[in-house]
Amino acid sequence: MAMSFYARLPGSLRGMLMMLVSTLSAILMHTLVRFAADGLPPFEVAFFRNSLGLVFLAPLFLRTGVGPMRTQRLPLHIIRNVLVTASMLSFFTALTLTPLAQVTALGFTAPLFATILAILFLGEVVRLRRWAAIITGFLGVFVLLRPGFEAVSLGSILTIFSALTWGAAIILTKKLSRTDSSLTITFYMSVIMTPLSIIPALWGWEWPSETQWMMLFAIAGCGTITQLCFSQALRETETNVVMPVDFFKLLWAAALGATFFGETPDIFTWIGGAMIFGGATYIAFREGKLKRASL
Repeated sequence: MAMSFYARLPGSLRGMLMMLVSTLSAILMHTLVRFAADGLPPFEVAFFRNSLGLVFLAPLFLRTGVGPMRTQRLPLHIIRNVLVTASMLSFFTALTLTPLAQVTALGFTAPLFATILAILFLGEVVRLRRWAAIITGFLGVFVLLRPGFEAVSLGSILTIFSALTWGAAIILTKKLSRTDSSLTITFYMSVIMTPLSIIPALWGWEWPSETQWMMLFAIAGCGTITQLCFSQALRETETNVVMPVDFFKLLWAAALGATFFGETPDIFTWIGGAMIFGGATYIAFREGKLKRASL
């Protein structure tokens, strides 16, 4: 019944719904990472997020068969997931050091970095309006961090590095989504990132308690849902249609941060976050408009 209703929705609404689910599951995962990392090293949490993610993918393969495991673009998957591993390890560490809403707001810089990288490495031409959006977004980073007035924390630096590497991964995700399903992309993410993330996880390794095992399974489940829904959102409709929904991440982060950690975002977090998000969303809007004009 639910799948039939979903199938009847226009592609734009399906994409927005997938992105909404992705935002909620992402922030739930980040909240659980904070709890789990209270007793486990964040690199170890990242390893279990990747390895246990295969457990949640297994039922899908029982239904679809091994078809989604086939890909003609394995090198691209490997490059993408090296970047995503670096992004995840940095981000999980930042979550233990920095308020949830601030990490989320800085994470919105990923599309800005993706655009810069597309200019530098893909020769993409960006004109005045998108440059203005990029500048606005990075000004939002200065508003949020206030360097010179406040010390820029290690957690903030790690979040920005995570956004940079995730921005590069976004470009590759768009390329892969043209030929590979969201299930294929998510499968190779877990398969490739598991051996990559176990190496740093071995430093300071601690065996999880029963409660921590439950949290780790929940983290893996939320992470798998996030990736599946994010990839599917990009397949359902244009990026500029689903990007505005991503702002819900900041709302969820503020609510959960206040509820569980007593964190109240200050006015600079909201203003800076809105500027970063606004710049990223306008870039997505312009890219979608230019793509349609070229058809």
